[in-house]
Amino acid sequence: MCGITGVAGSLRTDPATLQQMNAALCHRGPDGDGTFWADQVGLAMRRLAIIDLNSGDQPIFNEDRSICVVYNGEIYNFRELRLELEQRGHQFATQSDTEVIVHAYEEYGEDCVERLWGMFALALWDSRRNLLLLARDRLGKKPLVYYADPAHGGLAFASEMQALLAHPSVPREIDLAAIDDYLTYLYVPAPASAYRHIRKLPPGHRLVWQSGQLRVEPYWQVRWGNKLALTEQEALEQFGDLLRDAVRRRLIADVPLGAFLSGGMDSSTVVAEMAALSSTPVKTFSIGFGERDFDELRYARLVAERFGTDHHELVVEPRALDVLPKLVKHYGEPYGDSSAIPQYYVSKLTREHVTVALNGDGGDELLAGYERHWAARVAARYDTIPRFVRHGLIRPLIPLLPEPRQRRAFLRRAKRFMAAAHLPVFDRYLQWVGAFTPGLKSSLYTDEFAAALAGNDSGRWLREALAPEPHLDAVDAVVRADTLMYLPHDLLVKVDIASMANSLEARSPLLDHRLVEFCAALPSSYKLRGRTSKWLLRQLMRDRLPPEILTRSKMGFGVPVGEWLRTDLRPLLEDTLLSTRATQRGYFKPSAVRALVDEHLSHRADHTSHIWGLLMLELWLREFADSSSVSHASTSAV
Repeated sequence: MCGITGVAGSLRTDPATLQQMNAALCHRGPDGDGTFWADQVGLAMRRLAIIDLNSGDQPIFNEDRSICVVYNGEIYNFRELRLELEQRGHQFATQSDTEVIVHAYEEYGEDCVERLWGMFALALWDSRRNLLLLARDRLGKKPLVYYADPAHGGLAFASEMQALLAHPSVPREIDLAAIDDYLTYLYVPAPASAYRHIRKLPPGHRLVWQSGQLRVEPYWQVRWGNKLALTEQEALEQFGDLLRDAVRRRLIADVPLGAFLSGGMDSSTVVAEMAALSSTPVKTFSIGFGERDFDELRYARLVAERFGTDHHELVVEPRALDVLPKLVKHYGEPYGDSSAIPQYYVSKLTREHVTVALNGDGGDELLAGYERHWAARVAARYDTIPRFVRHGLIRPLIPLLPEPRQRRAFLRRAKRFMAAAHLPVFDRYLQWVGAFTPGLKSSLYTDEFAAALAGNDSGRWLREALAPEPHLDAVDAVVRADTLMYLPHDLLVKVDIASMANSLEARSPLLDHRLVEFCAALPSSYKLRGRTSKWLLRQLMRDRLPPEILTRSKMGFGVPVGEWLRTDLRPLLEDTLLSTRATQRGYFKPSAVRALVDEHLSHRADHTSHIWGLLMLELWLREFADSSSVSHASTSAV
């Protein structure tokens, strides 16, 4: 696990600049660094040593040193690949997984990335062809951002935004359309970024730079429309085999490893498989908040006791939010998922004991684990009700429903569902997952900001995600959107940044691409049975996990930010979101922001996600944008 950065063409200015970029990634790789400097390219990396501690330093070369690679991640099938390449005559100088990349490139060219199983962001230089290959893993577990100089053909890239911005020639022009997108999703969808000229390499894509020319293309796409003809028992057996192999491969390490244990079914399943494959007690790590609506520690303890793990816990208090400035800096652009806070602290706790941690990420996307997956099926049936009943009788009643104060109240969720049920499929999904609706944006934005957006359409990202398979059933359509949008651009970003900020490697067995492809090809009835989500996983684990884990309601990795905003964080709102400095930016109407805050503080409404999203935006603007070198642009260069 590492951080990588590099420059090519006109942006290959001097070694000192490359070293400065690399220094910004020290937290991703505290065990060492490496640099390669040639006529047209410069590559650098920071190393967190996991495999082959003695001879795995990067950059790594092929036999005649004509090919050089730096990379961030783990290749889980490197042993099979190495054997295959040795049989084809390639000679290896190390025991690391990194070296298979250079020899696979020699053998298969740019298509080598299709043979790599795992999580990775890589940069490979071929001096014979004057070609730089960048690639990102299929699901987007490892990040890669870049700037391409259109006038002179240069390229600069890095694992994190702060490293890329360390290059003085990389422009910092804010993209206002990306801010609008952020307020919809609470993240900026790839390939866009908060900066107009900076792009994220999308998951499952490669970038080829050669003599100043740039080409970005996908190398992997998953389909939900091509279904397997399997009985439920056959599907159960194949799913179990794939899961067990995915966990087994992620136990390969030359350093101590453990697991995040939330007490949910996904992380509990991973711990169960680890326990079955390990000869020593699994080290597990959990986090709580002292509030029943958010605290899952009691469930995590049940699993820890069942499998005899070496269990560790941490309770997060409001003062833990002192870490916010650090998180803003590491994420590098506005990021409004408040679960980044517990993710950071559980990573910090875990790193005190191990260097690698497995997690349960991906289970909800694989097997329809969110409430919105069931809601999508209900909404599809709602669409069959005569229009005059839906619009003439039901819709007028929705505003009359009371607004419960409890965050998880059924009536609150039902009202949110009904408010969007009459909308087209795309808009319905946005209403369910989005933070700021178009109506709320309209009441919040100043006339000047709204005009500068030039009619930006935040829903375009969702439509593009669903366009290749327009005729999926209601459940699979939402699963596809979650897998291609929410998972890589929110959840995996959160885990990578929070864990690597603590020099911890996080591994996700449930996101083994073979498992993802298999689940996508299953009928939705194997995922969602009635109101029971993750049907197949529940059947697989029914005799292994405690009954309380199998039957409990989904809680999610939440944090009691809403109440903290009314108490310990209230002064922070005054100093940031409600400050003169914030209101003078001209984005939002001060009276509208004040109304949101007042309604929340007085318990008249729950605006947690709205206020938190605005707060994180303002903190990002202060960290990255408040300088004389920053300008603003109204549209994205998508």
